[in-house]
Amino acid sequence: MAKAQTGHATSIAEDVVVLLVRASGAALRRANAALEPFGLRARHYAAVRIAADTPGGAPQRRIGMLLGLDPSAVVALVDDLEAAELVQRQPDPEDRRTRLVSVTPAGLRLLDRVGDIVSEVRDEVLAPLEPGERELFLAALATIVG
Repeated sequence: MAKAQTGHATSIAEDVVVLLVRASGAALRRANAALEPFGLRARHYAAVRIAADTPGGAPQRRIGMLLGLDPSAVVALVDDLEAAELVQRQPDPEDRRTRLVSVTPAGLRLLDRVGDIVSEVRDEVLAPLEPGERELFLAALATIVG
């Protein structure tokens, strides 16, 4: 089937928005199901992971930006994680208006406990790809999200 002269995708099989929605939905469903026994959803895991990977703590704004969440959703997410004692908030010593989110020892233990599960989800999601394709795909995703 030829592409329309406007340059638009001619089918959902060529539409990047549809493909990304389908791929992310499938990955999130798998991750949420795998993390559910730990009382987590993918966004909880991601926020704890971001906090753990950010020396000194991640600003709440940065967590929202990286996860594509509205600031009010980030507050609720961090509230949940703080209530579970997986992260803690503290004021940024350089900007009192900014709250830094840092991982707690319990959060680090949780990341360690779910590490293999997250790896299994990654392997399931990427199973249709050959090893070289996986590397290219992950590199392309990292480039896209910048």
